[in-house]
Amino acid sequence: MKKVRYILAKPIELKKIRVAAYCRVSTSTPVQMRSLKTQIESYTNMIENCPDWISSGVFYDIGSGLRRTGRTGLNALLRKAEVGKVDYILTKSISRVSRDTLELLKIIRTLRERGINMYFENENLDSIKQDKEFEITLRSMLTQDESRNISENIQWGFQRKFEKGNIFTKYKNFMGYTCIDGEIVIVSEQAEVVRKIFELYLQGKTFGQIKRYLESMNIKTVTGNEQWGTTTIQKCLKTKNIKGIPYFKRPIQKIL
Repeated sequence: MKKVRYILAKPIELKKIRVAAYCRVSTSTPVQMRSLKTQIESYTNMIENCPDWISSGVFYDIGSGLRRTGRTGLNALLRKAEVGKVDYILTKSISRVSRDTLELLKIIRTLRERGINMYFENENLDSIKQDKEFEITLRSMLTQDESRNISENIQWGFQRKFEKGNIFTKYKNFMGYTCIDGEIVIVSEQAEVVRKIFELYLQGKTFGQIKRYLESMNIKTVTGNEQWGTTTIQKCLKTKNIKGIPYFKRPIQKIL
């Protein structure tokens, strides 16, 4: 009689899903930074507590959602997805990823080609589903239009203030100026710092080099901080009102 030998089947090992998350806030105000911290902690716990998931990281940005340029967190996430290290992406809403409809469509289509789904929590939408693209597009267009309306309203408000001559009165800290009884007065010591920043920039110095120079000379910011931020220096160079401090014979905006 022939012997029958049973060969037990090998248990199928379920592959864990590599999950990443993306967060963004528009500004670095204390309220928004607390919100960002909460988002990061929430997604981290969500991913780590799911037995079928393995974390591919929580990425974040602080800044506008109108452009992808400068969004280091989003760019790093997409690069990781492109090389096959992410299977699934969580994010709070469509507006957190991008307020530019074309940019958003480009992102979700690139992910879909690689079989990667981006889930928008607020809208309860999966980007990988082809039939959901129209709804995502529509919601994105509404978000983009809302953002544009807000921007236009803000610009309209500033224009009305310019016409009335009420430009800086709400600012308590504005490098090179102060407001006395509703009148804008140049602060000579601060104005010298502003002029020096422009002078160094026109000499070809980078923002980092200007920062190091100011700190080495023990020059404080308008708020009394001993540490300068490169973003602060960049804004100083771009702000039209600061450019009004007399220094050059020709308008600064023609140089920048």
